[in-house]
Amino acid sequence: MSLLEQIAGADERGLATSALACLERCLPPAADGGASEPLRPLWASCEDGRDWGDRLEAARAAMAGVDETASPVPEMLGAAPSEWAAEPLRAWARTCSLLSLEFHRLFDMPVGAGASGDGPLVAGELRRQSEILETLAESPDPAGGARGLLGALERSTEGRRVLRAVISRRARGRG
Repeated sequence: MSLLEQIAGADERGLATSALACLERCLPPAADGGASEPLRPLWASCEDGRDWGDRLEAARAAMAGVDETASPVPEMLGAAPSEWAAEPLRAWARTCSLLSLEFHRLFDMPVGAGASGDGPLVAGELRRQSEILETLAESPDPAGGARGLLGALERSTEGRRVLRAVISRRARGRG
C-alpha cells in the first residue's frame, strides 16, 4: 500500500501522529544546544484529541522564534488544524509528509549516475512514515495505545538523529 493510500485510510489518531512525527523529525536543534522538546505536549493529545487545540497553540508559541529557512516545522505547525477531525487532519498529514520529504531531499546524497529514485535519507523518511501509519493501523487497541504512540515517537527520534547527523557532517565539510 502506498503512503498516500495509508494516509487516506488512517483515523484521526493515525493522521495526527503521522503529521506530528514528520514535524518531530524536522525539528532544528535547540538554540542553546540543550534538549528542546516543543512538540511533546501535542504527542499527549494524539491518543484521543483531548486538549489538541490548546496544546497546538502552546507548540506554535514554543516554535515562534525558529527561522523557517532552517526548519519547516513552524510552517507545518501553522497549517495544523485546531479542530480534531479526520478531513482537516488528513490534509495536514499529507502536507507534513510532503514537506518532510522535501526537507530530507535537501540533505540527501545524490543517487548514482543514471540511477533513478530517491537517496538513502529520503528512502528512510518514506519508510519511517509508512511504518508509523502501519503500526497504528494494526494496533489491537482501538486508541492505538502507548505502544503505537511510543513506537512512532521512537522512530521519529531516530529519524531526527539521522537527519541532524547528516546536516552536521555537511556543515563540517563546508567549514
